[in-house]
Amino acid sequence: MTDSVPILQTTIAHKTVERILERAIAVQQVAAPTFGELKRAEFVREAFFQAGLHDVSMDAIHNVYGRLPGSVGGACLVVSAHLDTVFATDTDLSVRRSGSRIWGPGIGDNSLGVAALVELPRLLEETQIAPARDLWLVANVCEEGQGDLRGMRAVLERFGPSPAAWVVLEGGFLGRVCFRGIGSRRYRVAVRTEGGHSWFDFGKPSAVHVLAGLAKQLIDLHLPQRPKTTLNIGVIEGGTSVNTIAESAHLQLDLRSESPKALNELVGRVERLQGSFAAEGAEVGWETIGDRPAGGLAPEHPLVACTIGALEEAGFDGSEIDTAPASTDANIPLAAGHPAVCIGLTRGYNLHRRDEYIETEGLGTGLVQLLLLLKKLQRP
Repeated sequence: MTDSVPILQTTIAHKTVERILERAIAVQQVAAPTFGELKRAEFVREAFFQAGLHDVSMDAIHNVYGRLPGSVGGACLVVSAHLDTVFATDTDLSVRRSGSRIWGPGIGDNSLGVAALVELPRLLEETQIAPARDLWLVANVCEEGQGDLRGMRAVLERFGPSPAAWVVLEGGFLGRVCFRGIGSRRYRVAVRTEGGHSWFDFGKPSAVHVLAGLAKQLIDLHLPQRPKTTLNIGVIEGGTSVNTIAESAHLQLDLRSESPKALNELVGRVERLQGSFAAEGAEVGWETIGDRPAGGLAPEHPLVACTIGALEEAGFDGSEIDTAPASTDANIPLAAGHPAVCIGLTRGYNLHRRDEYIETEGLGTGLVQLLLLLKKLQRP
């Protein structure tokens, strides 16, 4: 444990933790479905202004940027948290608190991450950590689902290779250090036929039957166990009634792998099936609806060592640290060959469910980890 850790732990007292939790609830109360993050983005932009950040701005897709100037200069650091949630605008966002738990849709994923981002300038001031490098804080859109990491793609386009490191914050990720991104390719497959009456027109092609045949061929594809590679049909819809030959049906297909090579091989096999699959009297259309690149750092990379070291120094048992790959905003800089890592702030459960909750007791550890990491990354 370094000399600064007890000082940080003392500074990040109960009052500080409560302030950040209150900020997280305030963020959570502003609905921010993917592609509908504008109101939450405006909330964060105003908070950045109030925090005294420089160069505060919002881009065309509603990513929000603010700069905390460094004392020396050189390559900057980027700290980001995604604004969007999986919940629709009309979702009941009521929050309930009992003991060390807070329940609320999106409270951990990612309202707490955004709250920590907004509070970071004050935390650095309170703990007397003066950044040597410029520190760019970014609240980005479109991390979830069909957002396809669109927000972080725009952030990377803005900064390019200039940052010394990228640190992505997830509210409910404490204990995980993600430096390998799971890649994915997603498709929407739609089938159309003439349709008809189930009795009088029996024998005509059904869009549902055709789609079921295609689905069977997809799930029969052999997948490697290592590197872990998966295929999932997450949505299948179609038809009109039980006694109607369906004239339309569609499915949504998700392909994933922790290996760029394995993912590309699976994509190639699926696209060969796409080219060869045909059914008389049916029109089959394929649309790519998601493309998240895979990429990662070697376990011995200095950023990985710094991040794991910060978590251990904050008091986390090293044997419990989870370094499994995941699909996060870090995928984008990692796939481009830039040093990036995703870390958490406390433990979160039931993510993407309305009964999502966070454990508040771990937040102090998560904040100390973040501050220690940023302090380490100030070194040339």
